[in-house]
Amino acid sequence: MEPPVPALFSAPRMLTLLGSILVSLGSGTNYIYSAYAPQLGARLHLSHTQLNVIGLAGNVGVYLTGPIWGRVVDSRGPRMPLVSALACLLIGYLGIKRIYDDGAGTALSFVHLVILIACSFMTGTAGNAGLAVAINTTAKSFPETSRGTTTGLVLSGFGLSAFFFAAVASIAFPGDTSALLLVLGLGTALPMLLGLVIVRQIPLPPASGIEGGLHGREEYQPIPGGDAAVFIRENDSNTSLINPTEHEHAPSNYHVPESSTAVELVPDGIVSRGSSVRRSASRGKPVHDGPNIYGKQLWLTPDFYLMFMIMALLSGTGIMYINNVGSISQALYAKGNPDYDELEASRWQAAQVSTLSLCNFIGRILIGLIADFTRFRLRLPRAYCFCIVSTLFVISQLSAIGVTDVAHLWKATALLGLAYGSLFGISPTIVIEWFGLSHLSENWGYVSLSPLVGGNLFSLMFGRNLDSHASKDDSETHSPLSLLTRAGLPSEHQCFDGRNCYVSTLYVTAMACLIALGLSVWAGIRDQRKTSEAKREVVWEADV
Repeated sequence: MEPPVPALFSAPRMLTLLGSILVSLGSGTNYIYSAYAPQLGARLHLSHTQLNVIGLAGNVGVYLTGPIWGRVVDSRGPRMPLVSALACLLIGYLGIKRIYDDGAGTALSFVHLVILIACSFMTGTAGNAGLAVAINTTAKSFPETSRGTTTGLVLSGFGLSAFFFAAVASIAFPGDTSALLLVLGLGTALPMLLGLVIVRQIPLPPASGIEGGLHGREEYQPIPGGDAAVFIRENDSNTSLINPTEHEHAPSNYHVPESSTAVELVPDGIVSRGSSVRRSASRGKPVHDGPNIYGKQLWLTPDFYLMFMIMALLSGTGIMYINNVGSISQALYAKGNPDYDELEASRWQAAQVSTLSLCNFIGRILIGLIADFTRFRLRLPRAYCFCIVSTLFVISQLSAIGVTDVAHLWKATALLGLAYGSLFGISPTIVIEWFGLSHLSENWGYVSLSPLVGGNLFSLMFGRNLDSHASKDDSETHSPLSLLTRAGLPSEHQCFDGRNCYVSTLYVTAMACLIALGLSVWAGIRDQRKTSEAKREVVWEADV
């Protein structure tokens, strides 16, 4: 006899949710790279190009390994990815710490640079492995009515990761970069170890509708009355397949095939987005099981490219801002400021990182609540939430364009953090609705390749714009460039001309976000039309 399925708010299900949040918290530390990159460069005499390559290796590890870890999680479960994440985080961060500790006052060799790049790549790979486990387990352990909220909670841990570990290190070991790296190594590995014990998929409670196969989608609600009850009723070994009493008093509108022919509970016409058909436990009858698009079929689906384009434009804008908010704050702080204070400038930079991380965290929670409200209260597809996210991105870029004082930069940073967190909070849920739950991690891994496209494009554009405005001669004016030179950073890549250093790039990203907003509106309309068509087909089939 199989054990009973735990209730929706049972202790095992809540424990899995808590474990997934902790794993996610330990997976998002790539956002903290800018908190120790300047010190790493100064101690090891690294150029900005070398520092960017090291940071890019972490981003590549996060996004490029998404499809690989997705396939592993879908096929083998959470244990192997969690063990790999545990090992990679320990080796990655402790490896960076070791090179940092041993490199005081000496130029870094090529071999050690390659090791640094490899360590950064490992931390990114580990973060993706942990996040894939957390999202997959949560999505498969909670029904659709609460899936947006629970996945938003899990993703919020990913967004809060940078703030959490930076705060712990600054309180316990203020100003100690080596201690920060130690905290990152041990602090991120511990949640993975805990996840091995408590993170596991919990079977869903019995769902209403056709054997729960339709996951509560409104367009697939069962048709009451008549002989529909025969097809919808739960069967066991003692249940009659056909109730003779019902057939005497309620004539059937359904054509029942011969016994040798399988009875299809849901017509082919309403199976949208590549829906699959599974067979029920009784008599091998096929039952609609929702969308199930993956592999080659995914790459042939227009919806995939629509979502990929939206993600590339929006996430690319976010990554560009996140990677360069330190340069933006330095440029604004130094503009017209003859008494440049390097310590004060670093404080402004740290304030932007903290604001960004906190709002990233908040955005991932709020969008989950908004998505569920949109779906079940407003009766609209969750894809319309892309419109909210795109609008936040547009406002954040317009706000950043208008900022001329570093004291007001936090407003644009907060809006960008909310938008970026919301984007990655809603996207996995849309992947489930459009492509199905069975191959969530694999499909999400392919969608997650989009930040590599947009992020690299906009970041390169931003860097070239900064270089074109950088001062070539700091000897004629009282410039802070000499401070950076003494810190071991190359002065030729710095710009301190305020918003003029970067504002032209923000015009481009603002336009990109407007394009994404238009695509988001189209995505919502397209999804709503498919839902309406499915409803009409259900009614038509009922009358045949």
